[in-house]
Amino acid sequence: MKYLKIPIERIGVLIGHKGETKQALEEKTGIKINIDSKLGEITIEDNDTKDPLMLIKLENFINAIGRGFSPQNAIQLFDDNADFFIFNLQDYVGKKDAHIRRLKSRVIGKEGKTRKVLEELTDSKISIYGHTVSIISDVVRMNVLKKSIDMILQGSKQATVYHFVEVQMKELRREERYGF
Repeated sequence: MKYLKIPIERIGVLIGHKGETKQALEEKTGIKINIDSKLGEITIEDNDTKDPLMLIKLENFINAIGRGFSPQNAIQLFDDNADFFIFNLQDYVGKKDAHIRRLKSRVIGKEGKTRKVLEELTDSKISIYGHTVSIISDVVRMNVLKKSIDMILQGSKQATVYHFVEVQMKELRREERYGF
């Protein structure tokens, strides 16, 4: 058994309309999911899982829902090349709400520009929820995205970060094309 906890206001998203999301997850994974909607607690019964990675993928999916992703974006985590990462903003500025809001604003950018540019350049998804910034990306682009968000959280200018991402993505494309 595996136990997870997500914010209560995100439980409805995990269950889905008339239980559709939960049911689809159980069918896709073959793993029984029990949800306590009053406490936000999820129990995963992994007794007879044929694919041990499926448990990790399901856990990442549930955590992604808990961190603000839609099921349509979180479903990418069932791809073998997908990865999930959470930045805890309290690790950067402590627990003061004003400081956390400032960091969230830096990642979002004016009218959502920073987040949108990073998502487009890396073909990834970013969610800002509570005191976290979460990302879904393929494993190849994940390190570039993690580094770029870390740069923003540490105070780098957005233009500097965009340039870094563009250079890194160009390098990754060259490596993919030529195999080195």
